[in-house]
Amino acid sequence: MKLNMGCGQNKLAGFVNVDSAPESGADVIFDLEQTPWPWSDDSAEEVRFIHSLEHMGADSKVFLAIVRELYRVCADGAAVLVYVPHPRHDNFIGDPTHVRPITPQMLTLFDWRKNQEWKEKGASNTPMAFYLGVDFALEEAQLILSEPYNSRLARREMSREALGEAIRSLNNVVEEFRIRLRVRKPPGGLAPAGAEG
Repeated sequence: MKLNMGCGQNKLAGFVNVDSAPESGADVIFDLEQTPWPWSDDSAEEVRFIHSLEHMGADSKVFLAIVRELYRVCADGAAVLVYVPHPRHDNFIGDPTHVRPITPQMLTLFDWRKNQEWKEKGASNTPMAFYLGVDFALEEAQLILSEPYNSRLARREMSREALGEAIRSLNNVVEEFRIRLRVRKPPGGLAPAGAEG
């Protein structure tokens, strides 16, 4: 099964299209902030949140419940695609229904092996994978640049170093993140005994 979560009007062939709004015409009308979700354990091979996850989980407990449910319904090796506006872009800031910034850095908190590395180093990162019993490996995080930055970089009018500085210090440089996660079950895979925190 493939799930297209919070699909709105953008339904995908070959997917179970899910949305809370009946007007969307989705295959399944369901509020994903409500848990448990109506799918069985390990039933999804792919899940997509295409400009939808930033609309969910203003309350941290609700967001963490969404992450836990996502892990539950995904099979081992499932791909999770998350496309979200960059939190410092007007596309994010200007929509009152955008309630949760999503970044690759934040999503690494749900990677069991990263949590283990941080534990061994005594780092202060919150080991959310340990707390929730989940394991999502960050496979790819693509930055979609706004103009004029995309064109300036393509024409070599801007170095990667200058672009990095602009991303760190300015708004409206990156338009969106396109993130791919991979589900690992059981959490930690072959992690050493006692890795659960």
